[in-house]
Amino acid sequence: MATDGEIHASRSAASEHARTVADQADRHALTLESILAALRSTRLSDAAARAEAVEIASAALIELRTATDRQRSTLLEPVTGAFSRLRADLRPLVRFGDLDVQFVEPPTTGRALPGDVAHSARAIVRTAVLALVDDGAARRVRIQWDCDGRNLLMQLRDDGAGSLDVHDDAVRPIAERVVALEGTLSVASTPGWGSTVDISLPLDPSPRTVESPTDSDLTDREREVLRLVTTGVGNREIAEGLGISLNTVKYHVANLLRKLGARTRAELAAAAARG
Repeated sequence: MATDGEIHASRSAASEHARTVADQADRHALTLESILAALRSTRLSDAAARAEAVEIASAALIELRTATDRQRSTLLEPVTGAFSRLRADLRPLVRFGDLDVQFVEPPTTGRALPGDVAHSARAIVRTAVLALVDDGAARRVRIQWDCDGRNLLMQLRDDGAGSLDVHDDAVRPIAERVVALEGTLSVASTPGWGSTVDISLPLDPSPRTVESPTDSDLTDREREVLRLVTTGVGNREIAEGLGISLNTVKYHVANLLRKLGARTRAELAAAAARG
């Protein structure tokens, strides 16, 4: 019979898997939308459209294959750099679609974003853009980022039907990600004029959620896994380095998250540094 710890670890692993699948689904949806926009473009010849579609698909495959946990969890990313990557993600829709996406750059002096926040912010915005244009009424979307030193502030505004609501199915995955990062989300719509989505994501974990590890809290194997997590390597590299299975690594990481009260690998690294 499974222990409470094993059940909790299983649920944590399932939750992490669900978030990963959701993010991959968003990226795949964006890639397909971009490919369709290129193929449907009246400004490109058939040969040029096919070439652009191949380029988009190839870039998406390369990114999928080279993405690492380090990029998502442990690195700091300048807010302007994170915003530039978002623009690159949405560029095909701007170039070949009917959607006019306006970008309002964040201040260059803004605080650098933790890797997991930057990654999640881009995923949230991509999902939000697809939600805003889903009914086909919107022709213009304005995306603005700002930083007040403690939070990343994001706003998306469209000129669509103005029917979007915070309880809509299209908004639910956005809200779940925002809540997971202890952020806030609001949606304001005016029929016939469009909708505005405001999102705030904290740049620092809640101080009460991460506890410093002690030797008595962790097993020898968990300490080894934690040490490697703090270096930024992914689960597969940890498995190869310790000579254990990938599933075993995931189990240990889930236990570490539970024992240290952390939500992300970045918080695990921060807890280890304090310990």
